[in-house]
Amino acid sequence: MPKQEAKFQVGQIIHHKLFDYIGAVFDVDPTFQGTDDWYEHVARSRPPKDKPWYHVLVNEAAHTTYVAEQNLEAAEAPQRIVHPIADSLFSEFDGERYKLRQQAH
Repeated sequence: MPKQEAKFQVGQIIHHKLFDYIGAVFDVDPTFQGTDDWYEHVARSRPPKDKPWYHVLVNEAAHTTYVAEQNLEAAEAPQRIVHPIADSLFSEFDGERYKLRQQAH
C-alpha cells in the first residue's frame, strides 16, 4: 500500500473539528502507532489507522493529544499557542506556523 502523504506539517496550527480546540502539530506518524487498547477506548469515531495521525500540543492546556487526520483542519486564523512545552519544542512563530527547534544529536 502506498505511503499516505500528511496533510499537516510539524509546526502547523490546527483546529480539531470534533472537540473544537486549537493546537500545534509537533510530530506526524504516517499511520496509527498507538495500541489497540488505546484505539478501542479513546478513538471512539474509529478513524482509519492507515492514514496519518498527529501529535498535538493543545492550546491553553498542559496535555498533548494524538489525533487522526480526518478530525483536523487548518486553523482559519493561525495564532501563537499557550502550552508549557511549546518553547522547548519550537524556536519561533512566523505568524503562520512554528519552526521546530534543532535537536542535539
